[in-house]
Formats: sequence, C-alpha cells, structure tokens
Amino acid sequence: MPPRISLPFVLALLLAPAHAFYLPGIAMQEYADGDVVEVLANKLTSPSNTLPYGYYSLPFCATPGSLKSRPVNLGQLLSGERAFPTPYTINMMHPVSCRVVCTVALATLQERPYKGLLNRIKENYSARLNADNMPLVTRYTTSAGHRAFKFGYKLGFTVANDVFINNHVRLTIRYHQPSLSAGEAIDALTANKDAFRIVGFEVEPFSLNHAPDPAGVLPEGACKPSDRPQFQRVARDQNITFTYDVNFQSSDLAWATRWDPILDANADIKKIQWVSIVNSLMVSLFLTALVATVMLRTVLRDFGRYNAVVEDEDEDDHTGWKYIHADVFRPPKLAPFLSICVGSGAQVLVMALATQLFALIGFLSPANRGGLLTALITLWVLASFVSGYVSSRLYIRIDTGVSRRLVTFGTALLFPGITFSIFFALNLSMWWVGSSGSVPFTTLLLILFAWFGISVPLVFIGSQSGYRTKRYDFPTRTNQIQRQIPDPPFGVSPYIYAVLAGVLPFGTVFMELVFILNSMWTGSVYYLYGALLSVFLILVLTCAEMSIVSTYLSLSAEDWKSHWHTSFWGPASAGLYVFLYSLYFALAQRSDVPIPFVSIVVFVCWSLVVSGAFSLMCGTVGFVSSFWFTGKIYSSIRID
Repeated sequence: MPPRISLPFVLALLLAPAHAFYLPGIAMQEYADGDVVEVLANKLTSPSNTLPYGYYSLPFCATPGSLKSRPVNLGQLLSGERAFPTPYTINMMHPVSCRVVCTVALATLQERPYKGLLNRIKENYSARLNADNMPLVTRYTTSAGHRAFKFGYKLGFTVANDVFINNHVRLTIRYHQPSLSAGEAIDALTANKDAFRIVGFEVEPFSLNHAPDPAGVLPEGACKPSDRPQFQRVARDQNITFTYDVNFQSSDLAWATRWDPILDANADIKKIQWVSIVNSLMVSLFLTALVATVMLRTVLRDFGRYNAVVEDEDEDDHTGWKYIHADVFRPPKLAPFLSICVGSGAQVLVMALATQLFALIGFLSPANRGGLLTALITLWVLASFVSGYVSSRLYIRIDTGVSRRLVTFGTALLFPGITFSIFFALNLSMWWVGSSGSVPFTTLLLILFAWFGISVPLVFIGSQSGYRTKRYDFPTRTNQIQRQIPDPPFGVSPYIYAVLAGVLPFGTVFMELVFILNSMWTGSVYYLYGALLSVFLILVLTCAEMSIVSTYLSLSAEDWKSHWHTSFWGPASAGLYVFLYSLYFALAQRSDVPIPFVSIVVFVCWSLVVSGAFSLMCGTVGFVSSFWFTGKIYSSIRID
C-alpha cells in the first residue's frame, strides 16, 4: 500500500522555511583582508508614514558623486528605494573607532531641509542602508524574550518639545569563513580560505553631543556613551558632528542562510499563521459540506424527479430549476462588461498564482531587492493574453457577439487605465511632497510602453484566439418569450445576498490580510509565502463552492436572470470588505504625530487598487465555477 500524505504534513511543508537556496543572479562576493566594503543608502521609512524619502533628502554627509544613485530595478523604483553611496569608509577586517564623517552647521541650512530633518525625526523615520546586499538591522528583544530585528536605525527621538538626532552609529559586520563543518564540505573545498563572506550587518545608534576642537578632532573617548550622556539636540544654534565605529565579528552562519535570522518568524507569528490557516480551513469545510449536500442529495434527487416519467403532462404547477431551462442561458444584461470583468479577473488570477509559486520556490527572495514588484508587473503584462482570450471566449458563448471590439478594447484599457490613472495621480502627489516613491519620467514611459507596447497587443492576440474557437452550444434552447420570475424569497433582492456572501471569502484571508497591510504600511518584508499559498488555495475553493451554492438556490427559486451577475459579484464583494478593513486599518494606526494627508491617500488608493484586483480574481473563480455547474446540471436532465 502506498504511503498516505496527510493534510497537516503538506501544510507543514508549505510553512517550513527554505534553507540554503539562493537565486541565480545574486552572486556571492568574497572579501580579502583590507578590501573595501561599500555601504549604500536605500531610503528613509517610518511606521507612522507610508511615504518613503531619499536618504539625501536630509542634510546628511555626502561625498562627490554620492548624490547619484546606482542602477536599480523597476520594483525598487516603485517602492521608493535607491542605491546611493555613503561616506562610510570600511575596509574588511580593519576596525574603526570614532571616525568623523563631517560636521553640519544647522544655522547654514535652508528652511526646507532643516524643517525636513525635524519632521522626519518626529515621524519616527529610520535610515535603511545595506552592505553586500545585506540590510542594516537593529537587534532588539521582544517582550516575550525573543530575538528580533528591525530594518535600519532610527534617525532620532524626541523628549518633550526637544528633538535629538542619532549622529553616531556603531556598525557591526558579521563575517563567515567556510570550513569543513557539516553542510559546508563541498563549499569549503572550493572556497578561498583567506576570504571573508559578509553574513550580517547590524547597527547601534547613539545621540552624542560632540565637541570637536577647531581642527575638527574629537577628544579621546568622545564616542563612548557615558552614564550621563549629553544628547545631540537639533536646533539652529547647533553643529552636528557625524561619527561612526566599525567592528567585525566572526559568525558560524553560512552565506547561503544569512537571511534566515532576519526572516525567521518568532513563535507567536507562527502560531497566528496556523490559526489563520485553520480558520480558513473551517470556512472551506463548512462550504464543502454545503456543496456536498447540494450535489449528493438535493441535485441527485432533482435528477431522479425530473427524469422520471410523469403521468401528468401539465407542468404548469411544477416548480424548480428544471422549468426555467428555456431561459437560464438567455444572454445577460451588460454581457460585454461582464466578459471584461471575468477576463481581467483571469489575468489577476494567473498573475497571483504564478507569483506565489515563484516566491515559494525561492525566486523572489528578499535578497532580490524589488524582485516581488518587478515580478508582479512582468507577470501581469504577460498574462494579458489570458485576459484577452478568456473575455472573448466568454463573450461569444453568452451573447450574440456584436460588441467584439468593445470587449477587446475594454479588456485592454478599462482596468489597466483605472490603475494607471490612480498611479499617475499618486506619483504627482508624492513628487509634490518630495517623496522618493515618485518615479522618474523615464520610468513612466517604460510603464506606458509595457502597457501599450506589450500588454495591449497580447490582449488583441488573445482575443483573436478566443473568437476563433468553436462556439459553445448550451444544453438547452432559449425561448423567444421570457418566463416570468417569481418574487424573491422574503422579498430580499439576490444582489443583497451577493454582497453579504462576500464575508465568507473575506474571512478566509483576514489574518493574512493583517500581515500584508502591516507590511505595506511599515515597508517591511512579507516572506510567509507558504502560508499565503495555502490560504490562497483555500480562498479559490471557498469562492467556487460559495458560488455553486448561491447559483443553485437562485435557480431553485426560478430566478433565471440574476445568477449571471450574482455568481460573479457575490465572491467579488469580498474585495469590498478588504477595502473597508484597509480603511479601518489606516484610521486605527497610532502615532505620536498626525499622519500626513498624502500618506493616508497613498495607502487608501493602493488599497483600492489591490481590493479591486482581489474582487476581479474572486469574481472570476465564482463565475467560472457557477457557469460550469449550470451547464452540468442542465445537461444531465431530460428536456421534453
């Protein structure tokens, strides 16, 4: 007997972190003694403000040429990340103590950079740097005693009405030398024994009121925090001297697993993930039981009753879904728009599934900076063929086909146009406030080229392929005279039920939604792709089952008209709840300072885009499932 694989075992495999796997293209770099370790500045981020800012938007020390960013990919540009060189001079295995970078006289600053420095500190902004593609992290201990890391270091802090800046950083580079220890035998035999590999980059920030002499030299011990430290205040009459230390510590952590300590979720988060999956499974099992009841009892009983030889040929007194067979496949209202929605939802579904699969196997590791956003956009563009094919194929099946051009152009332009319009408006807003989240004009041209130069042609190709397929013949013929639709049960419109039904798909993704929104708000890394894929598959199953049940109830009530739209908008209404919870999440954020209006607008608008895409995806799954179910049951009965 072959071994059985239980569901908990499969979920454990999905949730297990992948060790010792690195992407092609992220090459290992080895450093010899004395080699230069370059430190790059990425951006400034805050848990109180979703807008990122450039590192040199504040009066930090800069060197000639450091104001020009190194090349970054599309995902980094969209997330506001850059790669500016910094004046931190680091040579491998050469410690540095209290080295002066520069002194900034605040009295000479213009009003805008001075106010910007004050505001960024008050808004709890942190500076994000990296060395050898390892992010700079601050180590801390949680209230439960677990080790944890925060990306970057805080620019400063406030005490009463005074603002203080962290002008001294103690940098620690953790390095590893391959050895013949377990798991590194092959690597150690081929590695350079005199080379060092960076496996960690940590920081401790301090605020020190330096008092250099006229030559700019600090007294001995100036960078050692004392029992009674004097913090560096930010005021017009102050001169801020920036300094840094560099230490090197050996580590047993291998280069291939150097991200594991940063991404390793603590026990509390893992527990929440399991609760999330169990919660989603319970909702899915509940719907599965309903579908099983409908399919195995009610529908099979209907088959037997409808296919039985009835002595009384007068069917006027009969009720049930069989007796609307001549109307159930009547073309729905707004068939072109429905086809466009289903095609766009299929595009989102393919993009989401492919992205999660690539992320799960390691091709979208956080080490590949901006890789997730770049992959999402690339897969969305390539999936345009799917949207064109699905929308056109569906349209010629459910309607006369007289609006083919409208369906094709609507699929190519409607939802991408809405998304780009929102993106363009937000880009102008972020440019106005000086955020690095605004992309350059050349990037806008690149996005437009990807849309009109690649996506639109793929939609046209897919549409032509869909229109050329063989037309689907419904299992029943449609009468010219429409059958009267009875009043709905309890006098409640089926569209009201459809809106309420979205609670079920929303409930399956609620816990994962909290993690994703928190990641969007704080700019942190979301990395629990195994749990996300598990919940995603449960979501697809939930939408399909919910749509089948609602379609059967609608047809049983002899409502042959509403099932076309409720099968789509029922699951799609889950996006409404996702958006409403996003609004609640934004309004519930606690901050010591007022959250800027532009920051809230950016978060809400992107939540609207994501919620809309989520609605289209869930609606497509529900509609396709309902369409298959309807055709299946009507092809299984005898029509006189």
